[in-house]
Amino acid sequence: MFPSSKSFITILLALLNYTKAFVSPQFHKNVLSKTKSPSLQHNNNQPLKMSNNKAKDILDKIVGGIKSAAGLEYPGCVMGDESIMAPKAHGTSNTPVQKDLRWDCDYQTADRICNFNRHFAEYRGYWRTTSFLNDPLVKSAQQIQFHDSNTGKLLFVAPRGRTMDQFLDESAKHGWPSFRDDEVVWDNVRILPGGESVSVDGTHLGHNLPDINGNRHCINLVSIAGRPV
Repeated sequence: MFPSSKSFITILLALLNYTKAFVSPQFHKNVLSKTKSPSLQHNNNQPLKMSNNKAKDILDKIVGGIKSAAGLEYPGCVMGDESIMAPKAHGTSNTPVQKDLRWDCDYQTADRICNFNRHFAEYRGYWRTTSFLNDPLVKSAQQIQFHDSNTGKLLFVAPRGRTMDQFLDESAKHGWPSFRDDEVVWDNVRILPGGESVSVDGTHLGHNLPDINGNRHCINLVSIAGRPV
């Protein structure tokens, strides 16, 4: 007897997550020797075709895609619907982004991504080119409040349940500020069925890309660089 579709998907996800354990840095620690090269080496000193981190990233995307296609994704999120992103006075929002965004974020890039976009993002690593890492709160490892670049509403508070170094390391690994569920201010943030992260006022924020550790909200810094109002 074949398992039901839902059972099959659950089994498939379990197998993928099990496979991910074998490409984790912990598994390779005593099996492969690391070199200065981003590739890991076999015992015969031949480089692997793919680093363990790259393989894990690919498996994360597969897991997220299966969850999305099966409608199994995003437990713990507050969901929204397409009406949030209906056309308004300024794209999907009622107002343009603030003129004096934090961390020297570019106004035109922010306005385009926040208000006239549903799928694209600031380039990978953009957040590291801003003054964000020089913020006194970052340097002193204190919590930072991230506000909607349009409305100034509070959207994220990080780090929560982890250290500043862990928050920065995960964000650096993926290329964009990456938040976990406990760091989301759900009064003002919604996740749409396809995974798009938006504010309740229609600001495009980024996307939820679940991995083995749960929901991971991959967010454009230009979307959350507003000043509180």
